[in-house]
Amino acid sequence: MITIIGLGNPGEQYKATRHNVGFMTVDAFAKENEFPEFKLQKKSNSLVSENVIDGQTVILAKPQTFMNESGKSAKQLMANATSDLIIIHDDIDLPVGKMRIIKERGSAGHKGVESIINNIGNEGLVRFRIGIGGQNELKAMKVVLKNFSKEEQQLVDETIQKTVNALNLLVKEGLDKTMNDYNR
Repeated sequence: MITIIGLGNPGEQYKATRHNVGFMTVDAFAKENEFPEFKLQKKSNSLVSENVIDGQTVILAKPQTFMNESGKSAKQLMANATSDLIIIHDDIDLPVGKMRIIKERGSAGHKGVESIINNIGNEGLVRFRIGIGGQNELKAMKVVLKNFSKEEQQLVDETIQKTVNALNLLVKEGLDKTMNDYNR
Protein backbone atom coordinates (compact mmCIF):
# COMPACT_ATOMS: atom_id res chain seq x y z
CA MET A 1 0.00 0.00 0.00
CA ILE A 2 1.16 3.52 -0.80
CA THR A 3 -0.24 6.72 0.68
CA ILE A 4 0.41 9.86 -1.37
CA ILE A 5 -0.27 13.17 0.36
CA GLY A 6 -0.31 16.35 -1.68
CA LEU A 7 0.22 19.49 0.36
CA GLY A 8 -1.71 22.70 -0.14
CA ASN A 9 -4.26 25.04 1.36
CA PRO A 10 -8.02 24.41 1.16
CA GLY A 11 -10.34 26.96 -0.39
CA GLU A 12 -10.98 28.46 -3.81
CA GLN A 13 -8.79 31.51 -3.12
CA TYR A 14 -5.70 29.24 -2.86
CA LYS A 15 -6.58 26.75 -5.61
CA ALA A 16 -4.15 28.09 -8.25
CA THR A 17 -1.41 29.38 -5.93
CA ARG A 18 2.17 28.14 -5.94
CA HIS A 19 1.72 26.59 -2.50
CA ASN A 20 -0.92 24.24 -3.95
CA VAL A 21 1.15 22.33 -6.51
CA GLY A 22 0.90 19.30 -4.19
CA PHE A 23 -2.90 19.35 -4.50
CA MET A 24 -2.64 19.97 -8.25
CA THR A 25 -0.34 16.98 -8.71
CA VAL A 26 -2.52 14.63 -6.66
CA ASP A 27 -5.55 15.76 -8.70
CA ALA A 28 -3.70 15.09 -11.98
CA PHE A 29 -2.55 11.66 -10.75
CA ALA A 30 -6.11 10.81 -9.67
CA LYS A 31 -7.53 11.85 -13.03
CA GLU A 32 -4.94 9.93 -15.06
CA ASN A 33 -5.47 6.78 -13.00
CA GLU A 34 -9.28 7.07 -12.81
CA PHE A 35 -9.56 7.38 -9.04
CA PRO A 36 -13.04 7.87 -7.60
CA GLU A 37 -14.11 11.31 -6.40
CA PHE A 38 -12.32 12.59 -3.27
CA LYS A 39 -14.39 12.39 -0.09
CA LEU A 40 -13.80 14.12 3.22
CA GLN A 41 -12.40 11.76 5.84
CA LYS A 42 -13.30 13.51 9.09
CA LYS A 43 -10.80 11.67 11.28
CA SER A 44 -7.84 12.95 9.26
CA ASN A 45 -9.54 16.14 8.04
CA SER A 46 -8.43 15.22 4.52
CA LEU A 47 -9.99 14.71 1.14
CA VAL A 48 -9.22 11.06 0.36
CA SER A 49 -9.55 8.76 -2.64
CA GLU A 50 -8.41 5.15 -3.04
CA ASN A 51 -7.76 2.93 -6.04
CA VAL A 52 -5.72 -0.08 -7.10
CA ILE A 53 -2.97 0.33 -9.70
CA ASP A 54 -1.21 -2.81 -10.96
CA GLY A 55 -2.33 -4.71 -7.87
CA GLN A 56 -1.03 -1.98 -5.53
CA THR A 57 -3.50 -0.11 -3.28
CA VAL A 58 -2.89 3.63 -3.52
CA ILE A 59 -4.48 6.17 -1.19
CA LEU A 60 -4.45 9.83 -2.23
CA ALA A 61 -4.97 12.57 0.35
CA LYS A 62 -5.25 16.35 0.40
CA PRO A 63 -5.16 17.64 4.00
CA GLN A 64 -7.73 20.35 4.72
CA THR A 65 -5.85 21.71 7.74
CA PHE A 66 -3.92 24.44 5.91
CA MET A 67 -0.29 23.93 5.03
CA ASN A 68 1.34 24.59 8.40
CA GLU A 69 -0.79 21.94 10.15
CA SER A 70 -0.40 19.18 7.51
CA GLY A 71 1.29 16.90 10.03
CA LYS A 72 -1.93 16.48 12.03
CA SER A 73 -3.67 15.02 8.98
CA ALA A 74 -0.67 12.90 8.03
CA LYS A 75 -0.51 11.46 11.54
CA GLN A 76 -4.16 10.39 11.38
CA LEU A 77 -3.82 9.05 7.84
CA MET A 78 -0.85 6.92 8.88
CA ALA A 79 -2.15 5.93 12.35
CA ASN A 80 -3.13 2.39 11.39
CA ALA A 81 -1.46 2.17 8.02
CA THR A 82 1.48 0.02 7.10
CA SER A 83 1.95 1.83 3.84
CA ASP A 84 4.79 3.75 2.27
CA LEU A 85 4.28 7.49 2.55
CA ILE A 86 4.95 9.93 -0.28
CA ILE A 87 4.63 13.69 0.22
CA ILE A 88 4.27 16.06 -2.75
CA HIS A 89 4.94 19.72 -2.05
CA ASP A 90 6.09 23.05 -3.44
CA ASP A 91 9.72 24.07 -3.04
CA ILE A 92 10.72 27.71 -3.27
CA ASP A 93 14.40 26.74 -3.57
CA LEU A 94 13.80 24.95 -6.89
CA PRO A 95 13.06 26.96 -10.03
CA VAL A 96 9.72 26.59 -11.76
CA GLY A 97 9.89 23.54 -14.00
CA LYS A 98 12.10 21.42 -11.74
CA MET A 99 11.18 18.37 -9.66
CA ARG A 100 13.36 16.40 -7.26
CA ILE A 101 12.71 13.23 -5.27
CA ILE A 102 14.34 12.96 -1.87
CA LYS A 103 14.22 10.58 1.07
CA GLU A 104 14.68 11.24 4.80
CA ARG A 105 15.86 14.84 4.45
CA GLY A 106 15.07 17.86 6.61
CA SER A 107 12.26 20.31 5.93
CA ALA A 108 14.53 23.09 4.56
CA GLY A 109 12.17 25.58 6.20
CA HIS A 110 8.97 24.29 4.54
CA LYS A 111 6.35 24.60 7.29
CA GLY A 112 4.06 21.85 5.94
CA VAL A 113 6.93 19.35 5.73
CA GLU A 114 8.18 20.47 9.15
CA SER A 115 4.73 19.76 10.58
CA ILE A 116 4.75 16.26 9.07
CA ILE A 117 8.23 15.48 10.37
CA ASN A 118 7.25 16.76 13.85
CA ASN A 119 4.10 14.58 13.87
CA ILE A 120 5.26 11.31 12.28
CA GLY A 121 9.03 11.51 11.96
CA ASN A 122 11.32 11.37 8.96
CA GLU A 123 12.24 7.70 8.75
CA GLY A 124 11.44 6.42 5.29
CA LEU A 125 9.76 9.70 4.33
CA VAL A 126 9.88 10.24 0.56
CA ARG A 127 9.16 13.67 -0.86
CA PHE A 128 8.55 14.95 -4.36
CA ARG A 129 9.66 18.60 -4.36
CA ILE A 130 8.16 20.72 -7.14
CA GLY A 131 9.88 24.02 -7.94
CA ILE A 132 7.86 27.18 -7.61
CA GLY A 133 10.68 29.63 -8.34
CA GLY A 134 13.14 30.74 -5.70
CA GLN A 135 13.08 34.27 -4.39
CA ASN A 136 14.53 34.94 -0.97
CA GLU A 137 13.43 33.95 2.52
CA LEU A 138 11.96 37.37 3.34
CA LYS A 139 9.60 37.21 0.37
CA ALA A 140 8.71 33.51 0.71
CA MET A 141 5.25 34.05 2.19
CA LYS A 142 4.29 36.49 -0.57
CA VAL A 143 5.63 34.18 -3.29
CA VAL A 144 3.94 30.94 -2.20
CA LEU A 145 0.47 32.50 -2.16
CA LYS A 146 0.78 34.00 -5.65
CA ASN A 147 -0.51 32.45 -8.85
CA PHE A 148 1.86 31.44 -11.63
CA SER A 149 2.32 33.69 -14.65
CA LYS A 150 1.05 32.36 -17.99
CA GLU A 151 4.61 31.43 -19.00
CA GLU A 152 5.25 29.71 -15.67
CA GLN A 153 1.91 27.88 -15.77
CA GLN A 154 2.96 25.98 -18.89
CA LEU A 155 6.18 24.88 -17.14
CA VAL A 156 4.22 23.95 -14.01
CA ASP A 157 1.75 21.88 -16.04
CA GLU A 158 4.67 20.03 -17.67
CA THR A 159 6.30 19.47 -14.25
CA ILE A 160 3.05 18.17 -12.77
CA GLN A 161 2.75 15.69 -15.66
CA LYS A 162 6.39 14.66 -15.16
CA THR A 163 5.65 14.11 -11.47
CA VAL A 164 2.54 12.05 -12.31
CA ASN A 165 4.71 9.92 -14.63
CA ALA A 166 7.26 9.49 -11.83
CA LEU A 167 4.53 8.49 -9.37
CA ASN A 168 3.22 5.91 -11.84
CA LEU A 169 6.72 4.47 -12.17
CA LEU A 170 7.13 4.45 -8.38
CA VAL A 171 3.89 2.48 -7.94
CA LYS A 172 4.88 -0.03 -10.63
CA GLU A 173 8.66 -0.36 -10.22
CA GLY A 174 9.67 1.15 -6.88
CA LEU A 175 11.54 4.12 -5.46
CA ASP A 176 15.09 3.28 -6.57
CA LYS A 177 14.18 3.04 -10.26
CA THR A 178 12.08 6.20 -10.01
CA MET A 179 14.86 8.20 -8.35
CA ASN A 180 17.40 6.92 -10.90
CA ASP A 181 15.16 7.88 -13.83
CA TYR A 182 13.91 11.27 -12.56
CA ASN A 183 16.69 12.79 -10.42
CA ARG A 184 18.97 13.79 -13.28
